[in-house]
Amino acid sequence: MNDTQAQEFIERMDAAAHRQETRCGPEEKMVWRRWGQGKPVVLLHGGAGSWLHWIRNIEPLARHHTVWVPDMPGFGDSDAPVAALDSDSIAPLVLQGALEVLGGAHFDLVGFSFGTLVAGEIAALAPPTLDHLILVSASGLGLFQGAAPLKSAKGITDPQEREAIKRHNLHVMMISDPALIDHLAMRVNDTSARRERVKNRTQARTDVMLHLAQRWRVPAYGIWGREDFGYCNQFEKLQSVVKTMPLKEAIFVEAAGHWAPYERNEEIDRILANIIDQE
Repeated sequence: MNDTQAQEFIERMDAAAHRQETRCGPEEKMVWRRWGQGKPVVLLHGGAGSWLHWIRNIEPLARHHTVWVPDMPGFGDSDAPVAALDSDSIAPLVLQGALEVLGGAHFDLVGFSFGTLVAGEIAALAPPTLDHLILVSASGLGLFQGAAPLKSAKGITDPQEREAIKRHNLHVMMISDPALIDHLAMRVNDTSARRERVKNRTQARTDVMLHLAQRWRVPAYGIWGREDFGYCNQFEKLQSVVKTMPLKEAIFVEAAGHWAPYERNEEIDRILANIIDQE
């Protein structure tokens, strides 16, 4: 898949979606996309992201489920409310929108990266129609150490050099195997990152998830890539912290970085389907 084909694939996926809007402020709108039919599952993207973070997972899940993916407030096509935003203030807006689009149906909630913080906040609010909580590459565990230094493309005009820098940064932050950084991954990252308006997020650097977990009343699951930049140098600490959480199961995926839903999409799809299909 070259760059043109990657863009065409994104456009086809977008065109195939049913689009719906909910309010996330007095005048602001949040955009939701829906695919498929069956039991609903809501997918929440990561920071500097959009619905595109789930681009490789939507079609497989939509074969048997109704897949709802919002651009959360301040990301992608959605408006940014005036107030400063972080996961704790975004979560009620997303929950309100989810309950509206779902029309009272029971659903499963899956968060990726920053989306896990929003999902964890939503689960702590105990919506009665939430059946399962699934956290992929969860942060907010008190183990934040930051990524290796990123390269700056400021002042770089050569297209090949700029692309090399972007690939390097995507490898450092998101995808453990550089060979899997294809044109689609590059296009998703570029398209989503430049539209993020939620800056200065701090919750991921705290242990907020450990406190939220004490308020969960639904079966919860955690999925981490063993090569996640946030934990690869302190994997034993991650395992120890995870054991203190009320998770029904913690799954560690081999040869996967932070963006495991993209890098190991088929394995993540199987794991999600197995959890979602439980009664």
